[in-house]
Amino acid sequence: MTVLLVDAANVVGARPDGWWRDRAGAATRLLERLGGLVGRTVTGPDGGPLTCTAVVAVVEGRAREAAGPPAVEVVRAAGSGDDALAAEAAALAAAGRPVLAVTADRGLRARLPGTVAVTGPGWLLARLDEAAG
Repeated sequence: MTVLLVDAANVVGARPDGWWRDRAGAATRLLERLGGLVGRTVTGPDGGPLTCTAVVAVVEGRAREAAGPPAVEVVRAAGSGDDALAAEAAALAAAGRPVLAVTADRGLRARLPGTVAVTGPGWLLARLDEAAG
């Protein structure tokens, strides 16, 4: 029973598919795909089963305009997306909720509470591709 906490900019930027031409559109597409993971059990980063109970995605900059499905909690960072994600991770961890943060940002990873597991965008993109398959 894990909350996926997604650094949307980092995940969108992991695939050079032209996302820079329409940041809000790229974020909206990611959010729509993330909605399909809520309630599903997928292969976790460690190879074991991971049940995704919720998805929280942090968007920043022009991507704050992105529309997300009701199943995804969208945090629209007023400033730094990293600050917003670190705050969300701390709040979820303080509430005792298991969290898997998705980011490749080493500086951000270092700011997360020790109880928060971390994986990179490649893992998430593979799970999203499987779900769409």
